[in-house]
Amino acid sequence: MQILIVEDDATIADNLYEFLSARGYGVDAAPNGLTALHLIATQHFDVVVLDIGLPGMDGLTLAQRIRQDAKSALPILMLTARDTLDDKLAGFGAGADDYLVKPFALREVEARIVALVKRAQGRVVEAAQRLGDLEYDPFSGVATWRKQALRLPPKCLKLLQTMLAQPGRLFSRDELEQIVWGQPQASSDTLRSHLSQLRRELTLEDDRSMIETVHGRGYRLVNPDEK
Repeated sequence: MQILIVEDDATIADNLYEFLSARGYGVDAAPNGLTALHLIATQHFDVVVLDIGLPGMDGLTLAQRIRQDAKSALPILMLTARDTLDDKLAGFGAGADDYLVKPFALREVEARIVALVKRAQGRVVEAAQRLGDLEYDPFSGVATWRKQALRLPPKCLKLLQTMLAQPGRLFSRDELEQIVWGQPQASSDTLRSHLSQLRRELTLEDDRSMIETVHGRGYRLVNPDEK
């Protein structure tokens, strides 16, 4: 998912950028309306997170420009300190799809973004994959372990997604390398190092891990509590 943040307050913009990036989303930012319009015209975004109180062109005008000039149905989430009913109605009238008043929780911003994009795409979202305390959300691309987000590099996340889709299934080295890298790797160390990193994240206090090695055959994802 690609998100554009339009916010002139550097602290708020940085907090949103860091939080959403850490959650696995693609994020870009613009400090004003003109920059935002240029980015929207030249790049693909799934949603815009838009502050109303922008310098020069305010957020209401920018939303109108997105809807009228760019002829775009791009979902817009407005963030603002203006909390009266008239303010909210003005936001919706300008083209906003949702409206969130400052101060806000970052997790609520994420939840509203996801809901807007789901609605815009008009699709049934694939259910999250779960095994014990491990969960992967295919829509957001976020994996959680014991309700805490895992910060995994892309290849490790792809390994996790692949194995979690079929828990208990034995995957050979060649099969995992083909899925994750698109081709066999010159050395088995590449796969082993990624699996080791994943194993460290998914190890219980008693050293049991959800990544099981079957020597000479491959690897599988298991729930140690069910063995």
